Amino acid sequence: MNDLHESRPAPFPELEGRGLRLRPWDAAAAADLDAWLRGYADPEFQRWNTPLKPVDDLDAARESLAARVKAGDDGTGFSFRVTDADSGTTLGHVGVNDIDHVVRVARVGYWTLPEARGRHVATHALALAVRWAFEELGLHRVELGHALGHDASCRIAERCGFPYEGTLRGAMFEAGRQDEFRDVHLHARLATDPEPALPAGL
Repeated sequence: MNDLHESRPAPFPELEGRGLRLRPWDAAAAADLDAWLRGYADPEFQRWNTPLKPVDDLDAARESLAARVKAGDDGTGFSFRVTDADSGTTLGHVGVNDIDHVVRVARVGYWTLPEARGRHVATHALALAVRWAFEELGLHRVELGHALGHDASCRIAERCGFPYEGTLRGAMFEAGRQDEFRDVHLHARLATDPEPALPAGL
């Protein structure tokens, strides 16, 4: 077993499978900035997520993406642009975040653009990223939290082998506010858990 917390961060890969290609976001690329901004501006994203800093223009998108790139350089988080493997069209995002290499735990998050929904994009992107995190980062546990009532995210978690573990009271901001809180469903998967039976690819 590798002592990853004592070694250099893993190189940032490109992952491919099930009709998808996952690659690093580029904070200097106009197409990446546009997709990132569209993702954060989407009403469905805003319904379930409240960023610490608003991402409502290109400058804010650039700052937000630059922070994600830095996390990849530091080995504390890896954010993937989810694209169609054939066309290269951006479909969404998946991130392996808040990595603790000592206890080998991380958290995952994801979103899809409106036009990519209903095709199991988030399910397959999450499965690819988590398998990489277990195999290449040596993680033992990956956690997934979503706002109470976000049934679509709950289904994605369960399809990807993340059983529900409990409800965390007042664990995230209410939609659009930082002075109110809401409950979170906690799911998690261990490296020793069996591989889930996923739906067909794109």
